[in-house]
Amino acid sequence: MLPASRRVDGAWMKLDDHGHLPADVLSADIYDSWMRCIGLGLDALRPPSPEFVDAAVLRQEQQRCSLVRGLALAEMHTLHQQIAGSNFMIAFATAEGLLLDIISDSSFSCASDAACIRAGAIWTETICGTNGLGTAAYLKRPIVVHGREHFFARYNNLTCVAAPIFAPDGEVAGILDASSDCMSRQAHTQALVAMAATQIENGLFREQHRGNILIAFHNRGEYLHTLSAGLLAVDNDGQILAANRAARVLLHGLPASAGRRFGDVFRARFSDFVDEGRRNERQRLEDDVGSQFVATIENTRQFPMTHRLPAPRPAPPKPTATTFVSADSRIAAIVQRVAVAAARKMPILIRGETGTGKEQMARHAHAASRRTGSFVAVNCAALPDSLIEAELFGYTEGAFTGARKGGSVGLFKEADGGTLFLDEIGDMPVTLQAVLLRFLDDWTVRPVGGSKREVDVLLVSATNADLDDAIARGRFRSDLLFRLNTLEVTLLPLRERTDFAELARHLMQKIDPSIGLSEAAIARLAQRDWDGNIRELRNVLARLSLHETGPVIDAAAVSSLIAPGRPERAPTKATADDRAPADLHEIQRAHVLNTYSETGHNISKTARRLGISRNTVYRALRGKPG
Repeated sequence: MLPASRRVDGAWMKLDDHGHLPADVLSADIYDSWMRCIGLGLDALRPPSPEFVDAAVLRQEQQRCSLVRGLALAEMHTLHQQIAGSNFMIAFATAEGLLLDIISDSSFSCASDAACIRAGAIWTETICGTNGLGTAAYLKRPIVVHGREHFFARYNNLTCVAAPIFAPDGEVAGILDASSDCMSRQAHTQALVAMAATQIENGLFREQHRGNILIAFHNRGEYLHTLSAGLLAVDNDGQILAANRAARVLLHGLPASAGRRFGDVFRARFSDFVDEGRRNERQRLEDDVGSQFVATIENTRQFPMTHRLPAPRPAPPKPTATTFVSADSRIAAIVQRVAVAAARKMPILIRGETGTGKEQMARHAHAASRRTGSFVAVNCAALPDSLIEAELFGYTEGAFTGARKGGSVGLFKEADGGTLFLDEIGDMPVTLQAVLLRFLDDWTVRPVGGSKREVDVLLVSATNADLDDAIARGRFRSDLLFRLNTLEVTLLPLRERTDFAELARHLMQKIDPSIGLSEAAIARLAQRDWDGNIRELRNVLARLSLHETGPVIDAAAVSSLIAPGRPERAPTKATADDRAPADLHEIQRAHVLNTYSETGHNISKTARRLGISRNTVYRALRGKPG
């Protein structure tokens, strides 16, 4: 029998010469895929141009798939470490074949560029012919496409190993792919990709049923916490809600489907099983045909003790109130997504211009999480490089010269049980990024001079920087970004929001409840571009409240304080005597410049003294005359 590569070469020759394909020279899956490509009218010698979605659509899809994407990115990093140095690329795509994320070796970059393998590319069979991602998406099962098995010659230098990721409802949630050049093909890659896909599926299963009783079981105790273990989700009454693939295999032939009872499958009273699970981590369990298992309840702390008589179901939690004004439907959708992610303890990245309310949104996430610990805000740009680890992780007494008596618990430990808000994450020094990445690996801190301990925090980050550009320039780590943006939202600038009136009234109510804003005053305020966004609007309203003596601020009062248009609009050519009095923005800029001079032209000290970001200082300096 001819070797596989020779058979594929023969298939190519017959396809080129005669335009038809014999069924006996390719594996069944590859043959069927080639026939689908031919049926679609694709020409193996004239591939269509690659297709990409724009950046907005890509980001929208990344946010839509935020849960599975977050789990996938963690597995992609693990998978890449397992095959690092092997000229590999790991990719994650939607169920439809849209490429969302890539992690690759530098040695693979040239090949990936030539093959247009990048985020935003569409890898369906209809566009790219037979390929790992597209064919796995069609088949809904794992596939290996090696070299010339690709329908188009432009991909013949690649070997692609792809596996679908299934959601708990059985639908495909995404596709995981490991690609390499043909010379780097490794026999174990297919097994590693399949294991990673299973790990993601189990993560989705646990996340969907985090509020239910989760039972892990296996015939052998040493496999209880591995990918081979079965997982059952059961409600407090013992009704089966779902079973993962391993559970369905272990319980084959038994009534373990959704809607059946725990007692239909196992020879044990459900209440006895749960009570024993509270006393002991492991217990023996026998199914209805006599098979023996070792079982454990994974989340005993998340549900009440089960009694002989089922207790009434608790009322669903009331929605968390938020002070974040969200009459704009786009903002309301962001508020809702942040609340859901926070309740699931998913890392959140908030993007937006300066003053758009990023910290306020972070505080909303903290409230929505219902965590009882503190909300701890960290200004990443203001952390001194020399004391990074001591500030974040804490230190023991006498750990270093200058350590205060009694030591310090550190900011991370201070947020234990609560929320850690990393503001201005884009300005974080590279040395600190490495420290943070280590923390995110195992969520443990080691105080300087002390011992390691675990902390439980909801992580929320915020930035007004272009992190993609920072990554391209080597100023920000891409692997850290993947850990921070399981959910990523972008707050709209004030000039684009449709709820300006509601926001202005809300701010004035907080500044001085006895003063209102007339409709004309709001209309006059809305004419500005508000480059300082909500923060600038709050400052202007505060100044208006000081000048106004009546109960309502009118348009004339607004006009007397601010000029129309952009606050930093360049002045026209005129002498100093002809210029109008400086507006609020100019006054603020002068204050920044004065402080900058007082601190010896030190950007960081200026930002810390004024309580503003370094970017704000930079903008003031760029606008300095001369």
